[in-house]
Amino acid sequence: MLVLVLVVAATLRLRLLAGAQPLCRVHTVRTGKVFHVSQQIQGDRLYFAYRTSRLIKHPCKNNIVLYLGRQIFFTRDNFQNSLLPLSIPASMKAGTPEVTSAHIADSVLLFVVNQKVYIYDYKANSWNASRGIQHPVSHISGDNCCYSRHPFCVDISNSVFAYLHGDPMSQTTVYFSNTRGYEFQKFAYEGQAGLVGTLGGVFDLHSLSQTGMLLIDQRKAMFSYSEHPLNRSLGLPFDYNETLDVLVTPGQKGVLVFWSEKSLLLSGNSGQLVDLMEVAEGPHTSYFSVAEANITIHSIAANQNELAILTQENSLYYASLGILPTSLIKFSGQNIWSPEAAVMFTDVGRLEILTPVPDPTSPVFDFQKCPMNAQALLMDPKLQVDVCKVELLQGGFDNRMYTIDMNSNLELTALMVPRPGTSPLPLAMVSNPYSLGLQVTIYEEGYTYDGNTRHRLNISLKQQHHGGRADPNFTSSIKRPTVSTITLDIANKEVSCVDLKPLTALISVGCDLEKKIVIQNEISACYKGILDAVGLQDNYTYVIEKEAYDPNFQGQKSREDLVVHYRYEKLGCPHLVYYNTPWRPVVELWREGKFQEVSKAEFVLLEVNGLFTYTYTLTARTARCKAQPQNWTTVMGSAGHKRPFPWNRENYISCHDTNNDAPLRWPDVPYQILGGPTANKVIFEQRNGIYTFFLSIVDPYYSYCHLEATFSVYVYGALPPSIIPTMVTVIPLIVAILLSVWLAYVTPRLLHTQKGLRLKAFWKSLCRRCKQLCRR
Repeated sequence: MLVLVLVVAATLRLRLLAGAQPLCRVHTVRTGKVFHVSQQIQGDRLYFAYRTSRLIKHPCKNNIVLYLGRQIFFTRDNFQNSLLPLSIPASMKAGTPEVTSAHIADSVLLFVVNQKVYIYDYKANSWNASRGIQHPVSHISGDNCCYSRHPFCVDISNSVFAYLHGDPMSQTTVYFSNTRGYEFQKFAYEGQAGLVGTLGGVFDLHSLSQTGMLLIDQRKAMFSYSEHPLNRSLGLPFDYNETLDVLVTPGQKGVLVFWSEKSLLLSGNSGQLVDLMEVAEGPHTSYFSVAEANITIHSIAANQNELAILTQENSLYYASLGILPTSLIKFSGQNIWSPEAAVMFTDVGRLEILTPVPDPTSPVFDFQKCPMNAQALLMDPKLQVDVCKVELLQGGFDNRMYTIDMNSNLELTALMVPRPGTSPLPLAMVSNPYSLGLQVTIYEEGYTYDGNTRHRLNISLKQQHHGGRADPNFTSSIKRPTVSTITLDIANKEVSCVDLKPLTALISVGCDLEKKIVIQNEISACYKGILDAVGLQDNYTYVIEKEAYDPNFQGQKSREDLVVHYRYEKLGCPHLVYYNTPWRPVVELWREGKFQEVSKAEFVLLEVNGLFTYTYTLTARTARCKAQPQNWTTVMGSAGHKRPFPWNRENYISCHDTNNDAPLRWPDVPYQILGGPTANKVIFEQRNGIYTFFLSIVDPYYSYCHLEATFSVYVYGALPPSIIPTMVTVIPLIVAILLSVWLAYVTPRLLHTQKGLRLKAFWKSLCRRCKQLCRR
């Protein structure tokens, strides 16, 4: 009994000590000053235009951080050294060095200074002014993709918007850059002229594949979206009583945080639904909003799954940003606030409050740090936070990027191990249900060594269009590449599950870069001995007659012959084709070096040197076109004859499409599309030689990729054209044949007449004389 009493007393003492412990242990960074001894601030010292302080952390590079306050600091080592305040060179002629907005775009910093955009390349230590902006701007917005160096991911990091906050929607000019802010161009937003209200922000909502404009009208705000199906109406309105900053959390999950000193709202679906954030002051005290809790927000920080705010009341609030966000939980007990303090996440569950400290003897600033462990703080018994229901949630797809091309699907798996006696609810969700559909199955898969049940989750993803469940008015345009995130989380997860972060992957519904097309070449000219592979590799050249090609691809004869160097390393040995036999290339689809199928998609051909000595077996009429079909002449005319050849899946319009309203005015023109529903083929004219073709699959429903290939064929079997004109030889030949037939008919009848007998006697006499002469 005495032992039990001692154990209980020791436990109570430890809990009291834990409750009395401060939030963090403060320390000051004063290192690295020796490197700044001879340095002075050059140019105009930048400062932030607002009273609150902010830390902007690069989501992909943890050590890259930008501090905005009375001074602006930039670090590449997470403030492990003392620093000089950031300044803009006087040569930039920025005027008042007041910063109203900033953004980290991959490897450059973007600042809005005095209503203009400036770029600081911290790797090259150079400043530049953005080009293309002709109107005042106050804010910039963008995002960073950390999953891979996939071109789509790179495009996300390079995209930036610049705009003037509070400008009338119908008149404002928004600028867009896909070069990380170096060059901007005017952004055309369909229907902007009809929007009412003022501009509250422009954002690339990659989780929805939409551009969203925040509209403010009569103390209400709502989003307008750029693409089908969300462009048919505005988002749900929410209260907008003061200017709100919008924080786009990293990870492309669609989580937006709207905040000011007295307001905090959250959206988990890219602004479609915006709710107030609840505040929990204690186990039995909660408030519906920040305003009701009467707290003043000074600084805010968020990562993919967590949110923290620092208030002027010396308190820190923490929340989980899972599929179902938790309320803000209050941490207090230490003097952590100052006008220059700002909060940030250094890792999952790891927080830090940073405060610049001036040095009276140097222009260099030190930094006071207050690191905290959210998991340890949540274990405070006074908070009465429940224990996490899940011991393990893992999947190989976490923090990875996948691609789903047209008519493809993706299978993912995950493992969950719940705590004994609990019933967690695993929930998988996609951020863009208009484009990506999912189906999840869960089943028990044995036990762990501790006897806990293992649960296996299989997640099947495919395009919403091919799922067979969604109405066409709900889905996004199938022709447009989109993106979505897939998140697997626990719906009834406690805030104490700090280390049990959701599993997230980025899904690009677009081009699979591992795909390519190959032209089947079973019988080549080298195999038949017509051409020699060794000779083709030895700087082989051939001549195209001026009568057979047009460098402008208009079917007009050229003025001189063309000498072509054959590229064997790219083309190989030409495929063999007989000139008078209808022919169509066989297109194979390959992925990651493995054969997938023989493609039946629609494609087009063009001889790259301008040869026009071939035609097609079908015309617009015989191909049963309902509208005038496209051809290379019309496509190149609209594209300005620019290379690469411009006919592809993006500008192809089928003449069999009921929505194509181009009238069928010339039904006898050649139908130049091969494959698909028609049996169209190519017929070569009477000319032997090499043809080098460019092939492009134009079927918009086959793949999101621009599947193209260049290959060669050798046409044989055509006799050389006659030098003598055809009429000159044909007419005499016909006359000779008719004369022969006439003589064969008339001569026997003449021999039985008197004239015929005399003629016969004459020829006999002539023959006798010839024989006598021969004997002599």
